[in-house]
Amino acid sequence: MFVAWRDLRFARGRFVLIGSVVALITLLVGFLAGLTGGLAAQNVSAVLDLPGDRLVLQQPSSGQPSFGESTIGREARDGWQTAAGVDEVVPVGIVQGRATAGGASADGASADGASAVGVAVFGMPIAGSGSGPVAALAPDRDDQVGLSTAAAAELDVTVGDRVTITGTTYRVATVGGDAWYSHTPVLAMTPDGWAAADRRLGGDGNPTLLAVSGSPDWDAVAASTHTSAASHLGSLTALETFKSEVGSLALMIAMLFGVSALVVGAFFTVWTMQRAGDVAVLKALGASTRSLVGDALGQAAVVLVVGIGVGTAAVLGLGALAGGALPFLVSPLTTLVPAVAMAALGLAGAAAALRTVTAADPLTALGSNR
Repeated sequence: MFVAWRDLRFARGRFVLIGSVVALITLLVGFLAGLTGGLAAQNVSAVLDLPGDRLVLQQPSSGQPSFGESTIGREARDGWQTAAGVDEVVPVGIVQGRATAGGASADGASADGASAVGVAVFGMPIAGSGSGPVAALAPDRDDQVGLSTAAAAELDVTVGDRVTITGTTYRVATVGGDAWYSHTPVLAMTPDGWAAADRRLGGDGNPTLLAVSGSPDWDAVAASTHTSAASHLGSLTALETFKSEVGSLALMIAMLFGVSALVVGAFFTVWTMQRAGDVAVLKALGASTRSLVGDALGQAAVVLVVGIGVGTAAVLGLGALAGGALPFLVSPLTTLVPAVAMAALGLAGAAAALRTVTAADPLTALGSNR
C-alpha cells in the first residue's frame, strides 16, 4: 500500500472531505436505525414479552387478524385448552384506555383533577417466577393494578398509590419493567378486573388473544376454532401501526445505504481517474492487477474505517443524549450492523470504480497513442 499511504499523507484535504461525508452518512443511518428500533420497541415490546410459544388471535371471515378487533370466545378457548399437545393456554386481554392518579369522584372523574394518561390495559393471570415483564406486572387481586415504569412515571405514582380507570379506583401493587404497546405504557390487571373494565369501555369482556404453549397441530386447531396461531414475531403484522411505521423508516435506511455506496463509489472513481498515470507506470513496471486493487481497496478501507468510526461514535453520543426525549434504542443491531453494512457497500463502490484503470493497457494509459 505504498501509493495508498503516500496519497493519504499528501492529499489530506481530499480524504478528510470524503471521510467527513462517510461519517455524516453513518450518523444519519445509525441515528435513523436507533430511532426505528426505539419506535418499534414502544410499539410491540409488550407483545414480544407475552408468554407462550404462539399467540392465537381471532381469524376474521375476510382480511387479516388484528389485535384491535380480535376477541376470543369461550368455544375457541375450550378448543385450544382441550387440543392434544397443548401444555398451557393463557388468556390475555388488551384494550386502550386512560388512567388518572388518585381516587374517583361521583361522576367518574379524578377527584384531585389530575390529567388523564393513555395506557394499554392488559388483563392476564398472575405469573410465576421467570415470567416476562408484562406477566410479572399482573396483580393477584381485582382491585389492584401493576404499572410499567413509564406508566408510573407519567402518572407520578408509586406502589400503594391509587389510580382511576373507567371511573373505578385501583391500588398500585407493582411497578417495574419497560413494557409498551402501540406507543402507550402498559397497565396490568387481573382477568376479571380487565373484563369488567373492558365492558365499561364498550367491549364484551372476552380476551383479545391466547398465549399457547406446547406442540399441537397448530394449523388444524386454528382452523377448527376459527383462529390464527403465529409466533410472537409473526403476529406483529396484526398490529395496525407496526408495518407502516417500521416499513417507512426501513425504506429510508435502505435509501441511505444506496446513497452511501454511490457517494463513495463516485469519489473513488474520480480519485482513480486522477491517478491513472501512477497506476499505468506501476503496471508498466510489472505491478500486478491484484496488488493495485489491494492498494486501492486498502486506501478505501482506511478512509471508511475512520469515517464510520467517527460516525458511530457520534451516534452513541447523540443516542445517549436523546434517550430521555426520544424512543432511541442503542444496541448492536442499530450500531454495529449499519456500520458493517456501510463498510461493505463502500468497499463495493470503491471496487466498482477500479475496473476502468485496472483493465487498461499500460501503454495506452500512458498516452503512447498520442
